[in-house]
Amino acid sequence: MVQPLFPMSLTTEAPRTEGPPLVRRFGLLQATALNMSNMIGVGPFITIPALMAAMGGPQAILGWVAALVIALADGLVWSELGAAMPGSGGSYTYLRHAFGPGRFGRLIVFLFIWQFLFSAPLEIASGYIGFAQHVGYLWPKMTTFQSHLVKIGIGILTIVLLYRRITSIGKITVALWIGTLLTVGVIVVSGPFHFNPKIAFDFPPGAFNFSIGFFLGLGAAARIGMYDYLGYYDVCFIGDEVKEPGRVIPRSILISLVAVAAIYLTMNLSLIGVVSWREVVLNPMPDPPPAIASMFIERLYGPWVANGFTVMVLWTAFASCFALMLGWSRVPYAAARDGNFFTIFSRVHPTQRFPHVSLLAVGIISIACSFFSLSWVIDALLTTRILVVFIAQIGAVVWLRRNSPNLQRPFRIWLYPFPIVIALVGWLFLLFTTDRKLLAYAGIVLGAGGLAFALFSRKLAKSPAPLSAVNG
Repeated sequence: MVQPLFPMSLTTEAPRTEGPPLVRRFGLLQATALNMSNMIGVGPFITIPALMAAMGGPQAILGWVAALVIALADGLVWSELGAAMPGSGGSYTYLRHAFGPGRFGRLIVFLFIWQFLFSAPLEIASGYIGFAQHVGYLWPKMTTFQSHLVKIGIGILTIVLLYRRITSIGKITVALWIGTLLTVGVIVVSGPFHFNPKIAFDFPPGAFNFSIGFFLGLGAAARIGMYDYLGYYDVCFIGDEVKEPGRVIPRSILISLVAVAAIYLTMNLSLIGVVSWREVVLNPMPDPPPAIASMFIERLYGPWVANGFTVMVLWTAFASCFALMLGWSRVPYAAARDGNFFTIFSRVHPTQRFPHVSLLAVGIISIACSFFSLSWVIDALLTTRILVVFIAQIGAVVWLRRNSPNLQRPFRIWLYPFPIVIALVGWLFLLFTTDRKLLAYAGIVLGAGGLAFALFSRKLAKSPAPLSAVNG
């Protein structure tokens, strides 16, 4: 097992772990179910109209294709890191081991934890927003205040169901995953029998004029597509609870990506082959956008069946929120366990053996973030995360290969280094085609994180217990 590179903490106290260790109970089935539940969730049901709007027509499917290329390349990065360092916290663990206890390494780790406080709850909150949107389909007269109550209620339910040991959570995850597959299965099976290519491929004039506007639109569509794919790595954040992680983590990531990509493309074509994109791309565009999947079922089978299907979408949305919170709640726990975050987050429930303080904190912040608009939530969480998570992890792979050649790697990136080049170029493309206001937001978040780190380091320098390193 790889030893921690940080024997002392970023705080002024020595690291300490409270409670018993976590239990390895997640096998390949549970891990794949966790990833796919996270990935599918409510994403495609609420983002397809926004995807069409990004490029002004069905050519926006190219956004999902571009996102898939980036996600597959990046999935190999997560697979190598996750198999080599299977611990709770995912990116936190990889960055900490890769960049070491020096000032630069401590800065990277600190910024990851800092941005986590801004991005992870936003991702979970997007599921709550989508859930409330589809409740609105069933309850057309629902007010804004009532919508907020729905978000709060589903957030509390998610916390309650996760407030237990991992053994039963694995069973709940598989049950939610089955419901998710049934929901998308309804569309995948119904679509081909009612598919109208004249509706699906109703391209507007100049749809493929390769101008600057085209590539900006492609970037916007790819960001939405990447949001829908996010979660292919969710198992990495519960690495301490995965059986045979060197085998299970890479396989679950790659299986999830291939399966979900096939589902998404089929779903997209099925939906816009019945409900014209011109019906859901409105001016002005509502936020959240129209419930296109429920409109699809209503057109084929009538309103009563559409209502029943919408309940299935709600199941799928909840499954995504459940999977997200399960993974993300382990990040503050992992950081605190090593002494790099507030000690209270390292506490493990004395009988159920799960990080209950971390779970409650992430859950409460996520509920609060659900009051923002969906479009802002999606772009803000992705833009904030690109530099400090995705691009930083690419650097971690390269750094570890050069400086830790003896590190056990049960899985190695295929055709290295080509996938990491593809992933890097893809992430930079998404970043540079982002609206300037969102780039400014991300810059403010990271700048504030750098300032906080400087102040924190000054306090640490006065501590009688300076950082020291041990060999891994």
